[in-house]
Amino acid sequence: VTDVTIFKLHNSEKGGKMMVLRTASVLILSCVALLSPRAMAAMTDKATGIAFEPKLGSLNLFGVGVRRKGPIKVYSVGLYGMDEAQGGLSSISKGDKKAALATLQSGVKAANTTSFLLKMNFKVGGEKMASAIAESVAPRHSGDAGDVEKLKELIITGVASKGGTATKGTEFLFNCGEEGITVSVDGSEQGSVPGSGICAAFCDVFLDDSSVSPALKESCIENCCGP
Repeated sequence: VTDVTIFKLHNSEKGGKMMVLRTASVLILSCVALLSPRAMAAMTDKATGIAFEPKLGSLNLFGVGVRRKGPIKVYSVGLYGMDEAQGGLSSISKGDKKAALATLQSGVKAANTTSFLLKMNFKVGGEKMASAIAESVAPRHSGDAGDVEKLKELIITGVASKGGTATKGTEFLFNCGEEGITVSVDGSEQGSVPGSGICAAFCDVFLDDSSVSPALKESCIENCCGP
């Protein structure tokens, strides 16, 4: 066996190993992509055409949906949650809708941080917008009624700084956590209402059986649950 033959055999063996490594890398990346394609993608509410970014800080976009009032598409809402809540959903089949909805609701409410981003599609006065949200939260909140009034006031104050009207494109961000709910309007933080109870009630507005946006729940299940 000549030195040239040995050299060729060595290179052939080395090339084979490199090919195996490349193939393995491609397979691993493909698996990762298959496991979380939607979690890292932007989403658009089909009802309004309003788009949502895939991340809000460290939170992932779970799903989007529309809030309708009769024939009017008032706003689109995006739910952003933590990895732990998303992981709990990924182990449940989207075909088991009852279990999926229950896990979505409990997981989001138990998380340290959950955010709801509302993007206006229809022009609404600040007082009317705040009242609508407060009226949805109130029957779901078993704590101090003053909490709901404070939430309403924060929304009104935020919209007042924009002339008193939430026009198309206005954004409301509600950050829910163990310490309370924080309200921001177009990126300007208005303040917070302390207490986990008000946060749970706000989450239920969108996630319980009487959700104001059934489309949001369906989107979360479709994008976060397993096949």
